[in-house]
Amino acid sequence: MDFLTHPTRNLFFTGKGGVGKTSVACAIAVKLADQGKHVLLVSTDPASNLDEVLGTSLLRQPTPIPSIPNLFALNLDPEQAAADYREKMVGPYRALLPAAAIASMEEQFSGSCTLEIAAFDEFSRLLGDVSATNQFDHVIFDTAPTGHTLRLLTLPSAWVGFLEKNSTGTSCLGPLAGLQTQQALYQQTVAALSDVNTTTLVLVTRAEATAFREAARTSGELRALGVSNQHLVVNAVFRATDVTDAVAVAMQRRGDKALAEMPAALSGLPRTILPMTSGGLLGAAALRQLVSTATATHSGATSHDIAAKKDHPSLTILASLSSLMDELAAPGHGVILTMGKGGVGKTTIAAAIAVALADRGLDVLLSTTDPAAHIAAAVSGDQHPNLKVTRIDPVAETARYSQEVLNTAGAGLDAAGLALLEEDLRSPCTEEIAVFRAFAKAVAEGTRRFVVLDTAPTGHTVLLLDSALAYHREVTRQASGMPESVEQLLPRLRDPEMTRVMIVALPEATPVHEAAQLQRDLRRAQIEPFAWVLNQCLAPLTVSDPLLVHRQAHETRFVDEVTREHARRAAMVAWQSEAPVGPDALRKLMNFGGQDSAAANNTNTNRNL
Repeated sequence: MDFLTHPTRNLFFTGKGGVGKTSVACAIAVKLADQGKHVLLVSTDPASNLDEVLGTSLLRQPTPIPSIPNLFALNLDPEQAAADYREKMVGPYRALLPAAAIASMEEQFSGSCTLEIAAFDEFSRLLGDVSATNQFDHVIFDTAPTGHTLRLLTLPSAWVGFLEKNSTGTSCLGPLAGLQTQQALYQQTVAALSDVNTTTLVLVTRAEATAFREAARTSGELRALGVSNQHLVVNAVFRATDVTDAVAVAMQRRGDKALAEMPAALSGLPRTILPMTSGGLLGAAALRQLVSTATATHSGATSHDIAAKKDHPSLTILASLSSLMDELAAPGHGVILTMGKGGVGKTTIAAAIAVALADRGLDVLLSTTDPAAHIAAAVSGDQHPNLKVTRIDPVAETARYSQEVLNTAGAGLDAAGLALLEEDLRSPCTEEIAVFRAFAKAVAEGTRRFVVLDTAPTGHTVLLLDSALAYHREVTRQASGMPESVEQLLPRLRDPEMTRVMIVALPEATPVHEAAQLQRDLRRAQIEPFAWVLNQCLAPLTVSDPLLVHRQAHETRFVDEVTREHARRAAMVAWQSEAPVGPDALRKLMNFGGQDSAAANNTNTNRNL
């Protein structure tokens, strides 16, 4: 890996959800620690799984990893950071102000914006304040999925600009005293991010067209922020060793095609290729093996060690996705949410369900709240008369919401009052409120037709749902009243006749365990998931390539875990030899997996229905 020859102090890993950022970041951290470097590995992901990969329960402070000398790791806990930030701002006034005033201050600091800025405070301390980490030679940041990461990276410039222009000391976050004291730290953070001698931005992707497009977009936006020291890691590249295995040949063909058509914005970057592994990358030994098989190249060629083919346990095959459609369609209207870790195929599953409902003659709206949306590509092709495709665009929604506030709350204000309101709307928190309103409006559409929502990755989605509880404190401060769609959002999400949550996962450790945590979070919010969908499964397919045989056997424990411990209903979707783009491919996907696909492949399996 070229960027490890003379590594910068800060290594920042980003990329589309599910591409393997955590595995790659952990492997690099282990390699540097093995070289005798003192390394701090930090996760800024609200849905972090560093604990599982490293086999150690982590805290908010640097925690030593027993199996890896010189390596320390920590998780930034956004909710605890928000609680600490809130108390820091409110605590000094508890003995000075009446209870009603304290309650009002606590409300100001209870929204999702406070959570974001509090987590950012901790991030800034680690990146911008060298003294906070001066005992370490390297600090490695395992970031959240792309949309969240870009927001995290744009906050330094946004908040610095906002603080410079805001002369009133107020914003949607309440008094700005806490932020003003951090202004110098934010400026140091911006400088550290853009200093090529201090920070390397590692773009992690897979050999897939959508992942490459997302990486190219991220690269361009980061360059615009001044982050130019970039390196590309293409993870999990597959090479077939058994040319008689049709699945293996197709898998390599898809990867080779994506590599050959890599966007120009990425092709000029220094590049590292990492091979696909036979199972989950958990523990020091597996992480060391990943780095040892890396190939630094611009050609994309790679090799890896393939273990000998072994007999695998009987595979559990679930019903196909189409088996759930009668029950999903029965109400005639409602909201269907696809949720799960980034990169598990939520967009594809959402699009397949939408097309299947529309094929039944039902009126369907397919939309997304994901800042890295790919729905348009998934349903490209012939237009369906019963299907409408939209996207909740943060920029457009923010502009619309800001204008509405100016027309209502701004009506009749004098020049000074209007200037104050305009300053408030320039806050980065305004986008969060605007997107939330659009989400609530989309859910309300489910009272008269089907709405299929491809949501953002797990951490972002949970924060979005949590903000329903505090949202009214924000919107009623600026606008004339709460929209009916917002007022009714939680009751609608909690109504099983109105809302069906489809939890999407891959049959692998991290996606399944993050999905299980998501399910627990939803249940705490009194939202009961309808079904699980295990996507991109090898289990229903006949494979002979040694690596795929091992991966197929590796799936079994996680399929069994889902059916035994987590899911009330579960369906399986097989890996596709061609990317499922367009209505016809999505229709095929509905029945390609589970019992029907297994029968078609004459797979000798133990069917667990």
